[in-house]
Amino acid sequence: MDITIDTSVILAVVCGEPSRDRAIELTSGHSLVAPKSLHWEVGNALSAMLKRHRITAAQANLCIDSYRQIPIKLADVDLKQAMILVRKLRTYAYDAYMLACAQQSGTPLLTLDDALKVHAESLGIAVLEV
Repeated sequence: MDITIDTSVILAVVCGEPSRDRAIELTSGHSLVAPKSLHWEVGNALSAMLKRHRITAAQANLCIDSYRQIPIKLADVDLKQAMILVRKLRTYAYDAYMLACAQQSGTPLLTLDDALKVHAESLGIAVLEV
């Protein structure tokens, strides 16, 4: 089975958050898919952590090394479809890209983001619970 994986889960795994083990358990043996924007979202999140002194540059580099080891198929999403979701759900583009990816690939969404879960469920996208 393919699973659309959200940035929140990727960060939990590579940064050693408490939900890490459950996320790995849920994805083990499955293929992961995400929009191509995932790289930039991961970079943005790590830069915010650095800026707030939550992690060091060395820790950020370790997180990036871990991220690079995760096999994820990066998918193109339809930008017009994403903008329809932005307008409909009044959400951010990055969230719309995740939702469009799950819709286009017909896959469940794995996320730790409660707002994204609600949006996914409102669109009929299955959500995997961490």
